[in-house]
Amino acid sequence: MKIGVLSDLHIDSNAKRLAPGQTYDHLLAELLYNQEIDLLLLAGDVSSDYHDTFAFLDRMRDHNVSKIQFVPGNHDFWSIRNHEENTDRIYQLFKQRDENPVGNPFLIGDEWAVVGNPGWYDYGFASDSYTIEEFSRKKLKVGGWNDRRYVHWEKDDRTVAAEMLAELENDLKRVSNRKIIMQTHVVTHPQFVIPLPHKVYDYYNAFLGSKSYMQVYDRYPIAYSVMGHVHFRKMFHENDTTFYCACLGSSRHWYTEDPYIEMAYTMEEIVVDL
Repeated sequence: MKIGVLSDLHIDSNAKRLAPGQTYDHLLAELLYNQEIDLLLLAGDVSSDYHDTFAFLDRMRDHNVSKIQFVPGNHDFWSIRNHEENTDRIYQLFKQRDENPVGNPFLIGDEWAVVGNPGWYDYGFASDSYTIEEFSRKKLKVGGWNDRRYVHWEKDDRTVAAEMLAELENDLKRVSNRKIIMQTHVVTHPQFVIPLPHKVYDYYNAFLGSKSYMQVYDRYPIAYSVMGHVHFRKMFHENDTTFYCACLGSSRHWYTEDPYIEMAYTMEEIVVDL
């Protein structure tokens, strides 16, 4: 089986790169067809409104090129147009979709499983020169983290991160007799955050991932770990795990003007035997 890895399409903010008549779902479907991808692991941040993300996933299903496993990113939980303020309800709607792996690991043959969860940030990758209260405000003197405006969990971030870690571990336990591909949106390894000290990311690393999630690599047979969120394109290997971050990211950081070329350059591939 040939598996594609991709995240952070941001189809709304990257729409300006499309030629007349182009859409990101058609371009992605074309890429999956050309690369003969059987399964796409899409690791969040399709758009900045969950309605737009749902519509994109529906269109990808209608293209019927590859199976998709999708975990929402922080932007996918936003509801800018409709001003919905119950993020947990939005999360439950994502869990009802066919592409959802949360509570429903995707089995590949007799030996492999995809375990997915969006994850959330626990502030663990940031500098301890800031307090938990300062992180929870998500705002410095200049700038801020926009989840403070558009995500409404009605509980603190570290509680959300712990609850999602519990969901992830429950699914990992269920398939621990198999080789595992783990899929999150937030990063789960310090290789994917900005090295400290750093005058900006001493603070903003708090919102990039969860340090507490690193424990799962010692407990479960995770062969591949897929993540997104940070707009890096990076792969590295440690112990028995290969880590992928394949973010299309913001078009201002692209190498070319062509969204198809950028997606093709970004998407990583994993091949597993059935």
